Amino acid sequence: MNKQSADLSSLSNIEDISTNLLYLMHIHDSAFPIGSYTHSFGMETYIQSDEIRTKEDLFEFLKMYVLENLAYTDGIFVKEAYEQMKAEGWDALIRLESICDASKNAVETRDASRMMGKQFLQAILPVFPNEHLKKWKQFVDEKRIKGHFPIAYSLYTVEMEFDLFTALLTFMYSSTVGLVHNAVRAIPLGQKAGIQVIHQLIPEIHKATKLVMERSLEDVSNHAVGLELASMQHKYLQSRLFIS
Repeated sequence: MNKQSADLSSLSNIEDISTNLLYLMHIHDSAFPIGSYTHSFGMETYIQSDEIRTKEDLFEFLKMYVLENLAYTDGIFVKEAYEQMKAEGWDALIRLESICDASKNAVETRDASRMMGKQFLQAILPVFPNEHLKKWKQFVDEKRIKGHFPIAYSLYTVEMEFDLFTALLTFMYSSTVGLVHNAVRAIPLGQKAGIQVIHQLIPEIHKATKLVMERSLEDVSNHAVGLELASMQHKYLQSRLFIS
């Protein structure tokens, strides 16, 4: 009888974990309307200058993107926001968001992060009317904050009680894989090539996530200078598929 009760309890815990995992998968679905398919974050500049032409080129670019960009910027902001939210420090969280805004020198990249964050809040609140997320949306509406996506995403993962590593790993994965899908359209590449690039990137994404877990706000830096310049140059391209 005790064994049966333990088995039922274990099954219930597994079901709870599985359900929460589905919610996390839901917000990372390509159909979830945050607008990531409209942004290249400077990648389109590399494509138009023929620096990204093959799946090998794309892999090298995205390896740089995750290890030298995300792991020094948005990844750290996700981690720091998660920890601030756990402590319920709204003032510190607002200050963190202002640092996130200031860290993005390229106007298009800064605007993209703001747009995605606002769209995320608009999409998630009707299905998950959480009080903390409502308050964050209120701060956006009152123009106290800009609404950057890494912060809004982190707040959601805290409220859903995901552990920090899972929240961070899935953020790094979706941010990188979204660019693979956009590159497949822009270069263009075949779907098979895109799948191969994603498969190659998974160890790099895991490595970058582990690095971010050891970093703090003091480690934030514009580490990928070439990407920053490409992001600034993007608005001057004669024809563009993407907003950033």
